[in-house]
Order: sequence, then structure tokens, then C-alpha cells
Amino acid sequence: MAEEASNQAPPSQESVVQVEEVVVTDVLQPADKTPPPPPTTTTTVPVERDSPPQPEPEAPEKKPVEETVTLETHLSKPNNADDSSNDEKVSEFKEESTKLSDLSENQNKALQDLKKLVQEALQSHEFSSKEEKKTPPTTASAADKEEQQQPQQQEEVVTETKTDAAPEKTEEEQVETKKEDQVETEKEEQVEKEEKKEEVKETKEDDDGAKTVEAIEETVVAVSSSVPPQAEEKASETEAKEEASPPLPPEEVSIWGVPLLADERSDVILLKFLRAREFKVKEAFTMLKNTIRWRKEFGMEELMEEKLGDELEKVVFMHGTDKEGHPVCYNIYGEFQNKDLYRKTFSDEEKREKFLRWRIQFLEKSIRKLDFNPGGICTIVQVNDLNKSPGPAKWELRQATKNALQLLQDNYPEFVAKQIFINVPWWYLAVNRMISPFLTQRSKSKFVFAGPSKSTETLLSYIAPEQLPVKYGGLSKDGEFANTDAVTEITVRAASKHTVEFPVTEKCLLSWELRVIGWEVSYGAEFVPDSEGSYTVIVQKSRKVGSSEEPVVCNSFKVGEPGKVVLTIDNTSSKKKLLLYRLKTKPSPSD
Repeated sequence: MAEEASNQAPPSQESVVQVEEVVVTDVLQPADKTPPPPPTTTTTVPVERDSPPQPEPEAPEKKPVEETVTLETHLSKPNNADDSSNDEKVSEFKEESTKLSDLSENQNKALQDLKKLVQEALQSHEFSSKEEKKTPPTTASAADKEEQQQPQQQEEVVTETKTDAAPEKTEEEQVETKKEDQVETEKEEQVEKEEKKEEVKETKEDDDGAKTVEAIEETVVAVSSSVPPQAEEKASETEAKEEASPPLPPEEVSIWGVPLLADERSDVILLKFLRAREFKVKEAFTMLKNTIRWRKEFGMEELMEEKLGDELEKVVFMHGTDKEGHPVCYNIYGEFQNKDLYRKTFSDEEKREKFLRWRIQFLEKSIRKLDFNPGGICTIVQVNDLNKSPGPAKWELRQATKNALQLLQDNYPEFVAKQIFINVPWWYLAVNRMISPFLTQRSKSKFVFAGPSKSTETLLSYIAPEQLPVKYGGLSKDGEFANTDAVTEITVRAASKHTVEFPVTEKCLLSWELRVIGWEVSYGAEFVPDSEGSYTVIVQKSRKVGSSEEPVVCNSFKVGEPGKVVLTIDNTSSKKKLLLYRLKTKPSPSD
């Protein structure tokens, strides 16, 4: 936005004719020579590097801007003079510190409370999965079935005994009633004798009734005591074993290769769960417990040993770091335009499940390489390239992405430092609305979106060009230069000519590589000797490099006498261009 606003301002007459001249007194030396003294830089004409590119009016009397930069070191750091807007982008989300000394009092208290909950859970083996805690088997054994049948049979015996005793008692009562009637009709003389007989009979009946009741009670006691003695024996045996065996040691639980509560690395992991739940201790503990159980159910340790193929190595890969040292993971959705690859990955539920396991395995391996020590780098930058990505009509891809996002958000808290979406097409807004409900506000605050025309500029604001792959506008590739060889960034203004000079004083082999983002400029290179009697050597004849040509130009020159190598970038377009280059010297090979 700053660039667009500045483009509306008319260019001043002075900026058109300015000539920048930066002179560095030091000289490149071969690698085996002693290092040169510190460089000194003098600028004869101040240059407004922040001025935007402006189309030059067609006037024959005005000349294009000529900038000359004389450099001596091949380890020059990237020029950040034009990156003020990029710094603002980086500061949009400031990653919190993982050092305990930087925590507030409330945050530190929340961490200590969570550690207590974790300690109690380890003591009680609370992190064990539900399946592991269930000791009884799913199917009962034959002995258990017999034990279950015995109480039923004994209950039937009790019922039968009670029902049999009742009729006997009723008949006796009827006999007593008949005898009493007979006694009343007998003669008065036999009353006393009959009464005595009745008393004897009643005594016998009472004894029989008591015996019957006692028999019932004995049967009931026998039935009720037939099973409990076994249960009591088992309970007593269990109690005896518990008393005899020592208490179980605390449960040992590791997550991402870090044992919980073992050292300071555990505090860093617990802080991730606390921040994901806004330092609400109980919610953070529940999330941690669910994550550990999910990892066991998912078979994480077994997954690390699985061979899931290398068909997707071009879809997701790690490459370099960002300017703050975070590893960068690239997700290239355009690879799924390959119909065979898409079919092998998403055609059915089984293949989608395999893709999910492969994605989790890849992320898990990347996370285990992070530094969980306080102050270490323990987050990742995700770059999502949507160029030629299958559209929203690909239901299988949408479903797989949705499932993966849900799992990552639930079980991998605070592992993303930045989510950068590049080459965002028009239809992605609809897809983003569909995915957004599954993301927390904190996660969405880390998102950065860039269309095709702004993708390289956005990536370079977060990732140094020596770490950025060539296909995305950087210089990182296999070859003579490594990711540790720093790149210099210079903005070439519109309708201007920019020169870079590398002075050398001794014999050596000078190599360099450069690119101009978007090219459409002329590039040439030459060696100018210091001796007046020597001739200038054309290293690269000046030619216009189109946007579709090779993105990076590599050249080398064997220096045989003192002089300087001059690179010339002639930008005749109406837009400013970003120049990236780096160089190195080697001892001159023997002739």
C-alpha cells in the first residue's frame, strides 16, 4: 500500500539526475590470503532509496539515473533499506518467549498449576488410554458363565423350598381344625384326655413347623453364601496382593520425544498447551490429556517406523529457514493437477487415510528436530502454494484438508509461527470461509495471503533470498553457492542504470550469481584492469533478459591482474526492480 501511495507523487527533478557512487576501499583477496582491513564507505551523493519507481517522461535533454556501487566483500548482508514495510509485516504477529523469566506472574502461576495436574495424572496413570484401563475382557469365559448360572439355580432352589413348605403348613392347620371339632362333640369325660392328646400333637406340630422354617433358613443361607465366599476370597487375595506389592511407579509419558516433567523442555511444551487455551489451566490439561490419548490410539510410535512411500515428496517438503531461524515447510497443492497422483492419493477412504497418516508422519518427524530448550526455535513457518491448485470442485482434497487441519489444531498447538499463502486464486476466498470455522482466532492471526503478483515480494519479507528456493524468487539451489552464502538485495529504480563493482588486487577466480525479479532488464559484465595499457575484457555481453528466461545467471572470471569486475543492470522499464546477487573468490588455479 505504501508503494502504491508513493507512486502517486510526482517525481522531483533532482531525483532524475542523481548519481549514486558508493566506494569501498577494501579489495577482494583469495580465500587463502589474510583478510582485508575493515571496509570504509563514502557516499558522495545522497540517494533516496525509498523513492518508488516512476515512469520517466520522454524528454531528450534528460539522462537516465546512473548508480555505481563498488563492493569488496562477497558476504555483504541483504540491504534492508527498502524493507521498512516488510518489517511491519513481520511484526504483525510477535511470537511469545519460551523463557520462564519472560513470563508474567499469572502465566508462571498457570504453568506451575498445570505441572501439578500433570504430576498427579502421572502418579495415577491418568494418561493411559481408556482401553488400557479396562481390565475385564470383552467376552466372558466358561468359568464365569458357570458362576453366573450357579446363583440362578440356587435362587430357584430357594423358591421351590418356600413353595413346598407352604402347602404342608396349610394341611396341618386343617388337621388341627378337624381335631378341635371332634373334641367338642366328644363326651365331657374324654375332654381332658383329648385336650392332653391335642397338646401333645400341637407340640409335635410346632416342632415340625420350626424344623421346616429352620430348613428354609438353612437353604436360604446356603444359597446366599454359595457365591460370596468365592468373591470374598478373591477380594481378600486382591487386598493381600496390593498389600504385598509396592505402589506402582509414576507413569512415564513422552510427547514429541520429550518426557513430561523431566526437564525444562517439558515446560516449553506445556506452555504451548496453555497458550492454545489462553492460559486456562483446566482446559489446557484436558487438551494435553486428549492429545496424549490420541497419539496412543493413532499409534504414533509405530507410525514413525512405517514406510508410506515417496510419491508425495514434491507435494510437501522442508527447505531452509526464515529470517528468524524457523524451519520452512512448503506445501505445493499444484502437484495434485497430476491425475494419477490425485487418484492414488484421494480416490477412496483408504487412500485418504493413508495420505493423512503420511502427512502426520512428515510433520511429526519435522517437529522432533526442533529445539524445545527455553529460547530455542520450536515452531515452523508454513508456505502454502496455491498455484494451479485443484479448484473447490475436488471434494476429496477438500475433505482430506479439512480432516488434517482439525487434527493439527487439536493435537499440535502453537507449532506454526506463520502461515503464508501465495499465488492465492480468486476461488480461495470461498474455501477459506469454509475452513475458518475450524480455526481459532489465534491461528487465523498468523495467516498471510498474497496473490500471484505479490508472492515473491511477500516471501522475501520473511525469508532471506539465500534460503528461498529459486522457483519462488530466491537463489537457493544446488550448486557452487550454499545457503550460508549471504545475498545482497538492491532496488533498481525505474528508468535507471545500476552498476556493481568488485575490485580485486591479486590473482583469483571470481564467481558470482545474480537475478533480477521479473527481469525485463539488460545485464552485462566486464573486467576493467587498473593498468592503463591493458584492455577491458567483456565477461558477459550486455543483453536483455526476459521474464521467461533462466531466473538465475551464473558467471565466473579468472583474474590475472589487479582491476575490477563491473556488473551493469539497465532498467528501462517504468517499474522498479529488485536485484539479488552474491559472489565468492577462490585461489586462482595453476595454469
